[in-house]
Amino acid sequence: MKVIAVVRDLFFVARIRETARLVGTPLGFARTPEEITAALSPDPPALVIVDLTTGGWDYAAIFAALDAAPDVPVLGFTTHALARSTQPLHARCRRVVTKETLTQELPALLQHGLAA
Repeated sequence: MKVIAVVRDLFFVARIRETARLVGTPLGFARTPEEITAALSPDPPALVIVDLTTGGWDYAAIFAALDAAPDVPVLGFTTHALARSTQPLHARCRRVVTKETLTQELPALLQHGLAA
C-alpha cells in the first residue's frame, strides 16, 4: 500500500516518514499540485494524507489535482484551534482528524488506509 503525504510541517514529515518506515509502507511526499499529479499516476496511492493547516497553500489547486484520482481516499488533518477555519476543506476529504488523532492512529492508517 503506497501513501502520499501532502505535508510541509517538518515535525509531521519526520513523524510520518519514520512511522511509514517502521510499518513498512511505501511513502511519498508532494507539496505542489504538479507533484500531486505526478504521485497519482501511473500507480495511484491507497491513501493521501493532507495537512489542512498550511498557510499560503492553494488548496483549490491541491484538491483539483486530487480530483484526478476520485477513488483515492483523502485524509485531512487539522487542529482543534483551526477546525472552524479549515471547515470548507473538510467536505473534500473522506475523513478529517486532529493532529493528535493522526499521531495516535498513524501506524494503522499507514498499514490499512481508512479501513483502519
